[in-house]
Amino acid sequence: MSENFITREKYVEKIRTFIGKNVIKVLTGQRRVGKSYILLQLIDEIKKSVVGANIIYINLELEAFRHLKTSKDLYEYINSKLVENNSLNYLFVDEIQEISDFQNAIRSLLAEQKCDIFITGSNANLLSGELATLLSGRYVNFEIHSLSYKEFQLFHNLENTQQTLEKYLTFGGLPFLRNLELSENQPFEYLKNVYSTILLKDVVAREKIRNVAFLENLVAYLADNVGSLFSALNISKYLKSQQINISTQIVINYLRTLANSFFVHKVVRSDVAGMKIFEIGEKYYFEDLGLRNVVSGFNAVKDIAKIVENAVYLHLIQCGYKVFVGKIGDKEIDFVGEKDGVKIYVQVSLTIMEEKTQEREFGSLLLVQDNYAKYIVTLNDMHIGNNYKGVQCLNLKEFLEMEI
Repeated sequence: MSENFITREKYVEKIRTFIGKNVIKVLTGQRRVGKSYILLQLIDEIKKSVVGANIIYINLELEAFRHLKTSKDLYEYINSKLVENNSLNYLFVDEIQEISDFQNAIRSLLAEQKCDIFITGSNANLLSGELATLLSGRYVNFEIHSLSYKEFQLFHNLENTQQTLEKYLTFGGLPFLRNLELSENQPFEYLKNVYSTILLKDVVAREKIRNVAFLENLVAYLADNVGSLFSALNISKYLKSQQINISTQIVINYLRTLANSFFVHKVVRSDVAGMKIFEIGEKYYFEDLGLRNVVSGFNAVKDIAKIVENAVYLHLIQCGYKVFVGKIGDKEIDFVGEKDGVKIYVQVSLTIMEEKTQEREFGSLLLVQDNYAKYIVTLNDMHIGNNYKGVQCLNLKEFLEMEI
C-alpha cells in the first residue's frame, strides 16, 4: 500500500484469526470511525503473507464504482475479477449497504466458495432481515468504534496528560483528526461536515425521513441529555412544550434510525440481581464525543459531567462490554458491563469529596453482593485512597488507560 496508516491492532488481531475461513467478515460502525482503513490494513497483511493473492477491493463511496447499483451488478463485476484458484481470491467491499439487495450476491459467492469475503457497513440493518436469516452462522461481526483514549494518544503522538484528556473530551476520536491541528476551528469544521453526512446519508436518505427539522431537534435534545433517563413519551412531551407536535411513535422511530446509523447508542435499564430488562426508561450516548459537542455546542463548564459519563461508556464498549444501566432497589448504578460471563460495575461522578456524594456513589455499588470488579470514576484525582470496601477509585485518565 502506498498510504501510511497507524495499525489498530486490537481490531486487526480479532479479524486476523478468521482470514481464510469460509465465513463473511462484517465490519460495522458509524461512518468515519476507520472501517475502511482497517480493511486496507487487512489487505496489506494478506499481500505480505499470501503469494499471488488476488485482491478485489470495492469502495462504494468512490465514483469508480457508481455503476454498481444492484446485486446482479455486484456479482458480475466480482466474477469478472476472480482468478481460477479460489484460495487466492480475497474480496473487500466497503459500505456495502449502498448496493440494493447486496445479500444475494454475497450469499451466492459464499456458497460457491469463490473468495474470502470482507464487507463493511454503516447501518445496523446490515445484519438484519435476509442476510441474518439466510446466513445464520456464516458470518462474524466486528463492531468498530471511534478511537479509544489510548488510540487517540497514539494517533496524535501525545502523552497521557490532563491537556491530552481535555483534547480527547473536546474533539473526540475520529481518526481523520490526526491530519488536522487540534485547535478549535479546524476539527469542529470537519466534525460538522461528518455530522451532516451521517444525518443526510445514513439517516434521512436511507430511512426516508421526512421531517428533517424535527430530527435535528431530537439529536440536539439527546446531546443535551446525555446520561439522563428518559422515555420517548417524555421526549414527545418536551417537544410539545416547544410547540413541536410529534407523536410518541414517530419519536421512537427516529431514535431507532439514529441508533441504526451507530450515531448514538441506546442503553436500557436492567435489574442487577436478575438482569431483568425494564421496558420503560433508557439512556443515550454518542459514538463520538466530538460529534456530540458539535451538535450541542461545546461548553466545558456546563457539559463536563455528561461528557465524562459518555467517555466512560465509550471505553466500556470499546473494551467489548455489553452495557446496561443498573438498577438495585431504588438506587442506580451508571453502568453494568457484561463480557464473556464476567461483569463490571462502574459509577461516574465528577468528584466524590463531599460526604453526601460518597454515600450516594459508594452506596449503590456496596449493595451489589458479588465479587466482580467495582469502580468509581471521577474527573479529579482521588484523596480518599485507591480502594474503599472493595470499590476501586480511579480518575478518568487512569480508567481510560485500563484494559478491562
